[in-house]
Amino acid sequence: MADRDWRRYYEKTLTRPPCEALLRALDNFDLDAAPDRPRQAVDLGCGGGRDTVELLRRGWSVLAVDAEPAAIDVLSQRDDLPANGSLETMVSRFEDADWPEVDLVNSGFALPLVPQVKFDALWGRIVGSLKPGGRISCQFYGDRDDWVGDPTISFFTRHQIEAMLAGLEAEHFREEEDDSTTPRGTPKHWHIFHIVARRN
Repeated sequence: MADRDWRRYYEKTLTRPPCEALLRALDNFDLDAAPDRPRQAVDLGCGGGRDTVELLRRGWSVLAVDAEPAAIDVLSQRDDLPANGSLETMVSRFEDADWPEVDLVNSGFALPLVPQVKFDALWGRIVGSLKPGGRISCQFYGDRDDWVGDPTISFFTRHQIEAMLAGLEAEHFREEEDDSTTPRGTPKHWHIFHIVARRN
């Protein structure tokens, strides 16, 4: 897709609220003892920044990563970026990106866009980058999603997701299946798992 098409996509989705999984993770962090430093997050596949902005608004330091330069441009030009927020950006496919240990790895609807052949290695890096008490908030596409069969996207059964979460504490695990449209207006059957998991 051309850069201008990605830019239109990100601008069209700017007003969408933060992802449900991120908000649940942040609520759970609010119940934890406050650290003596700003909490740190990496937002993998940040897009136009709907989750990044919420993290910054709550005082987090954020590394926002996206493969599309247009995403970083749109994020950087948002009117609602907190003036005192601690934001770094990186243009990279996030399966190729490097990031430090963090309190939160967030990926709003972006992890499924990693091909299956690269997913296991990425998931190991995500879990390994969580500090003790850190969390992952993300979505997975299920095996009844309309896009099953696309080799550029990863899909999982419920059992496979439960196996990936072994060793983590699943704080939120919601399965969603319905018919609606994509942000570009195409009809689609969605099968999605919304996840928040904590490293003890």
